[in-house]
Amino acid sequence: MSVVLPLRRLMGGVFIAALVLAIVGCSTWQAPPHADDGPLRTRAVSATNRNVRVSATVLGSEDSERMFGADVTRARVQPVWVEVQNETSQPLWLLRSGTDPDYFSPHEVAWSLHTLLGGATNTRIDDYFSSLGFKNPIPAGETRAGILFTNPDRVTKLVNIDLFGSQTLIPFTLSLRVPGSESDPQLAQAPFAYTETEITDCPDLASLRVALERLPCCATNADGTVNADPLNAVLIGQLADVGSALVRRNYRRNLRESDAVQRVFGRNADAVGRKQAQAGAPATWIRAWLVPIRFQGQPVYVAQVGRPVGGRFAPRDETQPILHSNVDEARNFLIQDLMYSGGLDKLGFVYGVGEATREHPRTTLDNATYYTDGLRAVMFFATRPLSFSDVQVLDWVPYLEQREAIQRREMGDASR
Repeated sequence: MSVVLPLRRLMGGVFIAALVLAIVGCSTWQAPPHADDGPLRTRAVSATNRNVRVSATVLGSEDSERMFGADVTRARVQPVWVEVQNETSQPLWLLRSGTDPDYFSPHEVAWSLHTLLGGATNTRIDDYFSSLGFKNPIPAGETRAGILFTNPDRVTKLVNIDLFGSQTLIPFTLSLRVPGSESDPQLAQAPFAYTETEITDCPDLASLRVALERLPCCATNADGTVNADPLNAVLIGQLADVGSALVRRNYRRNLRESDAVQRVFGRNADAVGRKQAQAGAPATWIRAWLVPIRFQGQPVYVAQVGRPVGGRFAPRDETQPILHSNVDEARNFLIQDLMYSGGLDKLGFVYGVGEATREHPRTTLDNATYYTDGLRAVMFFATRPLSFSDVQVLDWVPYLEQREAIQRREMGDASR
């Protein structure tokens, strides 16, 4: 009995202490007195298209404290201030999923600040965040400004602002600086660029195909002695158009330790992105390198598309993911993603990777094996909006015939 009573008193004391902390916590949040957007406007990036002007700024930790009374970036939320001046003759709607397919609603972010027994304070938090969120529609001749709550990017954030009206879509892509992330020298470095004398200009599709088929089949290790993952895709277009299409399908800049071992032309990838899967699970990656080729004024990137063994069921903290052997599936998944993005203009296939069968696969740096039909998908990008019916399929390598021939050979081998 002498032991039980003190234990009960202790547990009761812990409960009371927790209750007091919860009640005190409820009263700590206050609506900030200086939540004007003036400081955000001073560094906003703006663009104008078809009688619409948009401006946007990424909020950092100090902005968040000043605007929301709390630093919501600690909850892995990146607020973006957006203003739209609609000088058209019709109302417009901002499509939030075009900015971030996994955007947060104001009430979601508000909930992250709720406290136990918050009561009226939690309601005030909800109302306050709702009041700051961007409101649709933007009436003709009027201006709307508000906050979009997005997932975080570092150093530079590519922001799509898609404005929808009657039989029209007015797209914008803005490149915004992310406050407080310039301290990472690897992410802050300038993009790689060739000199004009190093670049081969391809004036037509025939010369482009020849140049693309001469590119290396694979990346290599640091000293170029061992082949790494295959270079199974080519991206052609302005970086803003390519990035915009990827962002709309939930790809984000995501550089990991495992990316550093892949080299093309002696250097690491110029850009690495990963498709954000559920709960941060590993998913499709794309590593891209600028090549010394230009097609009708457009830059050209060669890329690796792959995904880890286990896909979204692979361990989330895996630092050295193993390449899944079916690299064609990852490549084709990217093609479908980008067709749905509305940014794909043309699609074709060229040789260059080299065929490898399941019975005789290739080995990459980490002793993973892969098989492939040997084709490199070539994707041309344009400013949205485009539909499936707008995509031109080039008469280069007949992809379906290639696949059928491989399947017939595999079935013949299996029957022996």
